[in-house]
Amino acid sequence: MQQEQNRNYWIIVLTVAVGTFMAALDSSIVNVAIPVIQDFFQVSLTMVEWVITAYLLVVSSLLLTFGRLSDLYGQKKLYLVGMVIFTISSMLCGLAASITQLISFRILQALGAGMMFSAGPAIITNSVPPEKRGQALSFTAVAVSIALVTGPVLGGFLVTVFHWSSIFFINIPIGLAAIYFVIRNIPNDQKSRSIPFDKIGSLLISAALILIIFPLETSGDSSLKPVFLFAMLGVGLITAVIFVLVELKSEHPILDIALFKNRVFAASNVAAAFSFLAQFIMTFLVPFYLQKLRLFTPATAGLLYIPLPLASLVVAPISGMLSDRYDSRYLSTAGMAVMACGLFMLSFLNEHTATAYIIVSMAITGMGSGLFQTPNNSAVLGNVPPQNRGTASGMLATMRNIGMAFGVAISGSLFSLLSKRAEVFNAAKGLTGLQVKQASFIYALHITFLVAGVFALLAMVASFVKGEVKPDIRKQLEGI
Repeated sequence: MQQEQNRNYWIIVLTVAVGTFMAALDSSIVNVAIPVIQDFFQVSLTMVEWVITAYLLVVSSLLLTFGRLSDLYGQKKLYLVGMVIFTISSMLCGLAASITQLISFRILQALGAGMMFSAGPAIITNSVPPEKRGQALSFTAVAVSIALVTGPVLGGFLVTVFHWSSIFFINIPIGLAAIYFVIRNIPNDQKSRSIPFDKIGSLLISAALILIIFPLETSGDSSLKPVFLFAMLGVGLITAVIFVLVELKSEHPILDIALFKNRVFAASNVAAAFSFLAQFIMTFLVPFYLQKLRLFTPATAGLLYIPLPLASLVVAPISGMLSDRYDSRYLSTAGMAVMACGLFMLSFLNEHTATAYIIVSMAITGMGSGLFQTPNNSAVLGNVPPQNRGTASGMLATMRNIGMAFGVAISGSLFSLLSKRAEVFNAAKGLTGLQVKQASFIYALHITFLVAGVFALLAMVASFVKGEVKPDIRKQLEGI
């Protein structure tokens, strides 16, 4: 009987991992293709950045809403609907005839991804015994790592041999298979209590995140006045404060603010945001370094990107099993320290950097990510009551995507600003033509990667101060 139960919940875990794989594959394929898409549509770096940032902006602003909806109306329903939307929108992205259409369809794709990201971890947490949760969540980390290993190589091959649109069409067969597995393997949702949906809270948090993230994303766009961007940011921060005040008084809030009284929950979410911020600064810039400065083909760039997710793939399962036995605070803290080392190493890249150095630096960064993610996710989801798991899952995904969005925004804006200033400085030194561009690119890359390393150190501090997280504590919270 016990063996049958174990088999059943591992089938559920693997089914969720398929959907996770699909969403992660899309992310890694798109990143390596961004320089090609920029050249195809003949648009600026700021414009092509929106292929990534529009997706992250929409996902970030709606994850809490989707998390709460999954608690109220069923996690399987939301996950399945999200998968259908994601698959259809992937086809539309591949058919896009302009950069505007592509960005629009990426927004639709983000709606589906947001539903999956919100409901997936909660489905696993509800289906797996607490003592196996870290190991189970590590399977989704492994799925992400496999997708990240496959994505750059597959994306580079597809873009080089076929067309950039093929990176989206690849999601269609995976999506259809995933839909079948979800319908067949994930149990139907249990009827929940009839609780009103917090519409005001949903609107406020969505508006606040959009108003805060948008000016950060567009700060490098010279066509937008700084006064306008600062005003929008100010309104966003005020809206966020209003959201907190409304939620404190709401009988059925979209986000239970009381959850943040738990130091483990609060600090782990902050650590997640900083970790993904650091990682996405690197993720956004590395393809440009490899393809624009080093002149590697997309296929070669994809191969050189592999060490990061491959290292994460190896480390994540081990980290997950260890988090089921030991205090996960030390695992996640160590993970961020290792990632910071990798990012600081990447800050020394130049036009003559040896390939072996690039591979080692990427691998160290990936090891840190794999060591951090599973213990941190387990700490967040294991420190909330079962009825709030969808919301907690949505909150964790929100922090992750906010980190990603900020990472792309900071990398794009900071790199553009630094490279423009460096061009003026290097031209004054007597450099000309290609020399100016190369020297300016390397200078901007160096500073931007140093900033990424600092954010990884901030994630390390947040991980350490969250306090003790042991399996017996999680069991007490579960009432076991």
